[in-house]
Amino acid sequence: MATPKDVMKLVKENDLKIVDVKFTDLFGQWQHFSMPIEAFSPELAFEEGMGFDGSSIRGFQSIENSDMILLADPNTAIVDPIAEMPTLSLTCDVYDPITREPYSRDPRYVARKAVDYMRSTGIADTAYFGPEAEFFIFDQVMYSAGEYSSAYQIDSVEGPWNNDIFGFGHSIPHKRGYFPVPPLDTLQDLRSQMVRTLIAAGVDVEVHHHEVGTAGQCEIDMRFDELVTMADNVQLYKYIVKNVARKAGKTVTFMPKPIYADNGSGMHTHQSLWKDGKPLFAGDGYAGLSQMALWYIGGILKHINALLALVAPTTNSYRRLVPGYEAPVVIAYSARNRSAACRIPMYSQSPKAKRIEFRSPDPTANPYLAFAAMLMAGLDGIENQIDPGEPAETDLFEQENIDQVEMTVAKLNEALEALEEDHDFLTKGGVFTEDLLEAYMEYKYEEEVGPVSLRPHPYEFLLYYNA
Repeated sequence: MATPKDVMKLVKENDLKIVDVKFTDLFGQWQHFSMPIEAFSPELAFEEGMGFDGSSIRGFQSIENSDMILLADPNTAIVDPIAEMPTLSLTCDVYDPITREPYSRDPRYVARKAVDYMRSTGIADTAYFGPEAEFFIFDQVMYSAGEYSSAYQIDSVEGPWNNDIFGFGHSIPHKRGYFPVPPLDTLQDLRSQMVRTLIAAGVDVEVHHHEVGTAGQCEIDMRFDELVTMADNVQLYKYIVKNVARKAGKTVTFMPKPIYADNGSGMHTHQSLWKDGKPLFAGDGYAGLSQMALWYIGGILKHINALLALVAPTTNSYRRLVPGYEAPVVIAYSARNRSAACRIPMYSQSPKAKRIEFRSPDPTANPYLAFAAMLMAGLDGIENQIDPGEPAETDLFEQENIDQVEMTVAKLNEALEALEEDHDFLTKGGVFTEDLLEAYMEYKYEEEVGPVSLRPHPYEFLLYYNA
């Protein structure tokens, strides 16, 4: 465990000139402010707290109770890998300045409480998470939405729509982007630069590659870690990937479905529980799973529609969650079968590698809330011994099977309705509070679901203008 003294040693050894403090809002956006090293006080940063206006942060405080403080976690101290000026980066927790209590709507606090709740049950002492956050790298993007116009356009040298102009010549067809070598994969060196930057920032990386989608869909896989640390790493991952791309003159998006009729970007999340240094998900059950792991899956599947409101939290998420694009919209589990919401990877039979993969999440999710919610659903499955049913061994999207399976909800408003009706598993142990869930759902309805549903869609002009 790092200490404030360790942080100051890092500052001195690297002759750092700026301190940047970061925290996460309710919807997953990393926020920050900076100060010169001369104004940085370890006492304020780690003990008394650094003040900010909570009413200006989405989902936080109202204006009459706006004062909040940040306390930095010394374990998160790194030399910022993006800033040109030598900069210390610290991730912070949010506190009430009067009560000195952690703030109920601080996503990082929710994640910490989920781990504490798990330990209080005696089921496990460690939850490992390994998300696969996919993204697109575009050469250009344009978008606008007003009262009298709406438009977007993306471009990529890899895109097949550029075949009719003289130029590059090596385009990737829709759904054909998985693993081609350069020159089809134009982004090898850029991804490698992202990987080396991540490693320099202390994030372990296992592999990177082009993904199935055309026009620059990519994946960089981080090595699994404990829940809170992994959520910290997701925030750092998105920050680094976006900024390395920007410095290369390109632009990255983590939105799940930026291209029509092609694969979307998910955040398949691998999960396992351990206790006293021993894996708990390995056993002699289906696909080498323990009974505990099967119950964990049962909890995920039982609460899946409520979970979607937190793990697939945007209207665009449900343009990805449709049959036909390897999208996990079937409420089922299976070994190797990617059409099921829960998959059991079979690459290794080592007990230490035994895990479950929940495929519905996408990278627009707030990682702290998403991982905490998944853990709470799985723990509910274990505590109540929820049977996940029989595994699915066939292609669930084949015509003879599609009518026999249960599908997840198809829109964000439906997921929010499910969350309203089914959230007791989240509030156990005070992990998620009612005020947090209410603020989250209110914002989603008013700022996302409502405006998207009321606006004319450009495609509607094509369909109906001449009606």
